[in-house]
Formats: sequence, structure tokens, C-alpha cells
Amino acid sequence: NFLTNHDGEEQEKKKKKRRKKRKSKAGTEEKMEGLAVCGAEKLLCLSKLLSVSLKNRRNRGGRRRVFEDYMTLRDVSAGLKRGELIQVIYLCCFFLSDIFLDGVVARNRALNGDVVVVKLLPSEHSPDVIVEAQVDEEQGELIRKLESVSLQSKGTRNFWLHSHYQVKVVYIVEEKHSRAASGFIKFLPDKHFAMFSPADHRVPRVNVPLTDCPPDFPSRPGDYANTLFICRITHWPYDNTFAEGRLAKSLGQAGEIEPETEGILIEYDVDFSEFSEEALACLPQNLPWTIPAEELAKRRDLRKECIFTIDPATARDLDDALSCKQLPDGNFEVGVHIADVSYFLEDGTALDFVASTRATSVYLVQKVIPMLPRLLCEELCSLNPQTDRLTFSVIWKLSPKGKILSEWFGRSVIRSCVKLSYDHAQSMIEAPDKEFSAEELPACSPEHPLQRVHQAVLHLHSIAKHLRAQRFEGGALRLDQMRLAFSLDADSGMPQGCYVYQYRDSNKLVEEFMLLANMAVAHQIYRKFPKLALLRRHPWPQSRMVEVLQELCDQMGLSINLESAGTLHRSLNETVGNDQYSLARKEVLTHLCSRPMQMALYFCTGILQDEKQFSHYALNVPLYTHFTSPIRRYADIIVHRLLCGPRLRLSDEEVQKQASHCNDKKTASKRVQEMSTELFFSVFVRECGPLDSEAMVMGMLDKSFDVLVLHYGVQKRIYCNAIEGLQSFHFRKVGKRPEMTLVWAPGDLEQGTFTQEISLFSLVNVQLRSDAAQLKYSAVLRRPERPEP
Repeated sequence: NFLTNHDGEEQEKKKKKRRKKRKSKAGTEEKMEGLAVCGAEKLLCLSKLLSVSLKNRRNRGGRRRVFEDYMTLRDVSAGLKRGELIQVIYLCCFFLSDIFLDGVVARNRALNGDVVVVKLLPSEHSPDVIVEAQVDEEQGELIRKLESVSLQSKGTRNFWLHSHYQVKVVYIVEEKHSRAASGFIKFLPDKHFAMFSPADHRVPRVNVPLTDCPPDFPSRPGDYANTLFICRITHWPYDNTFAEGRLAKSLGQAGEIEPETEGILIEYDVDFSEFSEEALACLPQNLPWTIPAEELAKRRDLRKECIFTIDPATARDLDDALSCKQLPDGNFEVGVHIADVSYFLEDGTALDFVASTRATSVYLVQKVIPMLPRLLCEELCSLNPQTDRLTFSVIWKLSPKGKILSEWFGRSVIRSCVKLSYDHAQSMIEAPDKEFSAEELPACSPEHPLQRVHQAVLHLHSIAKHLRAQRFEGGALRLDQMRLAFSLDADSGMPQGCYVYQYRDSNKLVEEFMLLANMAVAHQIYRKFPKLALLRRHPWPQSRMVEVLQELCDQMGLSINLESAGTLHRSLNETVGNDQYSLARKEVLTHLCSRPMQMALYFCTGILQDEKQFSHYALNVPLYTHFTSPIRRYADIIVHRLLCGPRLRLSDEEVQKQASHCNDKKTASKRVQEMSTELFFSVFVRECGPLDSEAMVMGMLDKSFDVLVLHYGVQKRIYCNAIEGLQSFHFRKVGKRPEMTLVWAPGDLEQGTFTQEISLFSLVNVQLRSDAAQLKYSAVLRRPERPEP
């Protein structure tokens, strides 16, 4: 039947053709119209075919690509060797001295803190611009894995990438970001997933399964509008700007301190869980614990010496103590005595593993997340008064001006006679001739009267002043920045007040002798273990950024000399003036000068063979380490083990790996501490605001400017488009000097507009106001008084 019908159709077609030929020819217009119709039909047919083809491709997985595939490890390694690729740490406005990328496509699914490899492209290849990039040899094992070269051959390489360079991330070496974020969930009708919106705008939005959400969320989504959740990203596909993930837990109501704090800790991968029974079993079980006689016999007995601690009033983990006595020849025997944590924390135990993983204690406004169990931090190792404690001591014979005549390192046992706060020590320094009563100071051991302690503090203060002066004369640098502190309600834990923390002579006293001990120990462990020593170095600032900053300072008439740490320190202190705003100007200058600075880093001496790279830029010393805080820093514990023996059971690569981990955890800890301060200040503004204050301009962009709020020491950005009563604004640069003209609209009783000129160091009035968003606040520029005609 098919063949018969097919033949009949063919015959019919032939007949039609013959009839068509016999017809008279139609006009030209009719022919053209027929051709147009035929062409349209063909295009419609092709369009349908193409649509079906694309649909079939999508059904086969041919989805639109948003991100490029990552390069292979082999290609990355080759590109690094040829200099076509650069390995950097991707930081979104975290440390100004590192890399900045604009655009989600260019960052190619990298998150804040990740170690990435980027490729430089001609400007027409990508719309995403990298402003600055830093490559540092500290990457250790990661760079060796990628480049198969040792660190000493690499050195420190700095790249200044101008705006005409453009980059993209081509490989993620290590995902440093936890892939966790706190935020809110949103219901999407007719979808089997919900949308998670992170509070941190640097983290992408995430699609999460509806099954992870509370059971009544689809029917009552409004009930969860203010609930804070933790989400973990599990996958970020190449064809979607949204990531995929799972909800981990509900934290509670947004805007409350504890849920917000827990979210911060989880985001930065801070382990705040209770210590396991296995870890706690590593500590002495028979309490109260006493020092075994055989251990006492191995140590220098300093229990009869006048030794005391100076710490914040609220401190409970006292890991350093001081002693000072005058010798018959007029010199002084000065000791720094550090809690011997390594005696209790045996290498390779379950507790040692937890401590090495945590790497540092994390200090929040309202509490501490300890690196070690409280039994160890606050009892067994804490140098509590009138209690025998195991220590490691550095004891010097010093001249009255701080010249080191001799030094001794060794294990010891002490009995602190009194626990002084910084306030107590400060009062002693400020009243050198006063006889303090027992009521004015804490209880002191009867063997050492308060007057003897007072005299020791005064001697230490005198020597510390000489040490400090010598350090800065020798080329050291200190960039002090304002630090906010809070007074908390004892019952609610809410902030009652806040103030800028004052760094006084008592703080400087303790700092000088801790620095002296750390430098002495650095030389000691490097002499003993030249391939295993764990030191701390501070690379020089990024040279291109220093040049730009120097040019800016010159054009602004600021006598800032950036040639070295010492010249910078001296010029900072000489430039700010001596009026009531001198501290504010110094803070602004310090902020500007901090931008080119790199981070100080732990490293193993066996990895870097060029001793020039060991140096500490800010301290201007060849060798430095951390020895004085083993209760809260794991790096110090490694240093103690190197000092005490037996020989550290780690290779240089293992020490470097631990050093890198300590660097990561220290960076995270610093950021968590900053975010805790921001959280409490936001609550303070919400509860006690709005707050009025003078502010000083510290940075300018084309449509905004940053201010230092003088009364509270916080920094905020003011956006010109959002200023109430502002008619227009104009930004300009005179050379490198930024300036802005603000044109204010007429007020109620004014006849016309008036202008306000601002530049760096300009004083303005602001008001801090709580925003509608949870725990956000803004700095609002107050309308200035109209200038006199």
C-alpha cells in the first residue's frame, strides 16, 4: 500500500508540473511575492528545527556556561614556571595588601581566603579588573606541589597590576574558606528548593533542598524571615551564579548576640566544641595536682624570688610573669617566666592534635574560645599567685639602660607573689613615691611586701623605657590603631558602654620584655636547630604601593618618609602636630601606611635558606619568634619543645605545614575578633543610638568617602548619593590628592545653596544610626552650619 500510494503521489506531482508549464507567465510582482512567501516558510521551518535542536541539546546537558573549567594541575604548574600565571590569596576587601577582583565570573567560584592561580589577560578579554596582587613565598608545600621548586629559589615577588591588566581565576589551589555562611532562607513557589541569602555579600546565594528547611516553612515562610541559618556550600556548578548547598542548622533570631556570634565562629571554622573525653584524659586526673619531686629536682627553683604577673583585670589564663632585682654592682637581674605548657601537652597525644588543629585561642568581646581545656589554661598552667607553677625562664643580667650582659634559658619553677592588673601597675608607675595600702592592691605573698613589688615595677619601667627608645632609634616601627572596648552588663551581657582602649606605660613595660624574650629565644633555637626552628618574619611592604603612597604624601605636604620602618616611625610621630586632633591625624596616617604592609608569618628555617628573608620589617630585627604565650598559641608550644628537648619529632616540611596552619588560624582569629567588636558596637548603636560625633576624613572615592569616627574609633563609609539635603557633589584629583565639593540644598531659612569642601583630614560631623537591617548601622553626614558670608 505504501509503495502504491507513493507512486500515485509522484504521478500527480508530474501532472501538476506539466499543467504549470502550460499556463501563461504571471507578472513579475506575482513571482516575487511567491518567492518571498517561500523564503519565509523556509526560515520558519529552519527556526523550528533550530529550536528543537537547542532543546535537545539542553536535554542532553548542553547548558549555558557561566564559568570556565579550571586548568589542569599540569598546565597550572607549567604556566607558573613560564610566568604566565600568578599564585595569590584571593581576599575580598579583607587585607588591603592582597588581591581584589570585580565580578563573579572572573573569580570563577573562588571564595574569600582561597589560594588561587590567576591568569593575566589583555584588557579586551575580560571586564573584571584586579587592582593589586601579592605573591609570597610562604605558600610552602602548596607552591612546591605546583611548581616543584624550593621556596628559597622563589623569594618574595610583588606584582602591581594596573587597571589596564585584567585577570581571571584559572585554578583553586586550596579552599581556605570554610564554605559555610550564616544568612536567611526565602521560599520560592513551585520550586523543590529554597534560596539561601548569606549575610556576607561575598558569598554567593545558595539553592538548598526544601527538605532541609523546617517542616512548616513552605506553608508559613514569614515565620522564618528573621531566623538565622547556617548553610554549607556543597557544589557550585559551572552554569549557575548560584551555588548549591545544605542547611546545617538554625542558629536562632537574627540580631541577638549569641546566635550572631555562633554564626561568625562557624563561618571562620573556629572549633568551639567541648573537649572530648579522650583529649581531657591526657591531663592529670588526681586533683589538686602537685609538682612531682623528681620534676622539681630537674629545674631551677625560683619560688623564693619576687615574681609577679601583670595582665588585664579580667584575665584568667596567666601565662607570663616578670621579676627584677637590683644586684650589688648596680645592674639588674631581670626574668621573663612563661608557663611550661609543653610539660602537660605531650607530642602526639589526642589533646596535642586538638591544640595543633585549633592553633590559637580566639578572643571575643564576651568570652574566649580556648585552644586548650580550661583545666590547663586556668589552673595547671596559669601562673596564679602563691601557687607553685612550672615555667620556662629567660633570665638576663641587664645594665640600667637595658644592655644585655648575660642570659640564661632553662626550665624553672616559680611561685608568683601577686596578680597585678595593668591598672595596678600603671598606678605604681604614676605614683613612684606612694606607699600603697593593702586595700589598694591585690593580696600579696607575705614574703614579698608590696613596697618590694612596687620597686620592681619601677625598675622594670625604667629599663623598658630605655629598651623602647633603643628599638625605635634602631629603626623599629609601631603602627598603633584604635581599639574599641566595652563594658558589659553582668546579667544580660549586653554592652552598657564603649570606649577607645588606652595603651599606657604599663602595657609598654610588659611588651618590651616579651619582645626581648622572643628575640632571645629566636636566636637560641636557630643556633640549636638551624633547619627546624619555627620563626616569625615580616616581609617588606609592597614597593609599588609604597611609591604611590609616598607620592600622595608629598603632594599633600606631609613629611612622611617611607624609605624604611625607622624613618616611617619617626616621620609619623613628627607630622601629626600637637593639638587635640593629633591622635586622629596619626590614626588616619597609620591607616594609609598600613595598606602596603604585608602580614607577619610563621615559617620553618629549613624551608627558607636565604637568611635575609628571615627578618622582621616592623621590629627591624634579623630573627624573631613567639615564645611568650603557649597557653593561647600553638606556635609557642613548638618553640618550647625546641628549647626544652628532646628533639622535635618533626621534619622541616612538617614544621612548615604547621606554621602555615598557624598563619591561617591567626588570620581567622583576628577577623573573628574584629567581627565580634563590630557586632557589639552595632548592638550598642541599636540600643543607645543615634550617636553624634566628630569624624575625620581618611579616604575618598569618586562617590563616597571614609571617615574615622573620633569618639568611638570606628571607621565607616559615607555614600554621597545617600546624604540627606545634598544637592550635588563633585570629586576630583589634584595630582594624587583627592578632593570633593559637596553642594548643600537650601535649608528652611536659607536663601540658596552653599558648598562644603572636604579632603583627607577634613573634620565633619556625623551621626551613627541603626539601620533597618539587623545589626547594621550607618554613619550619616550631618548638615554643617552655613558659613558666615
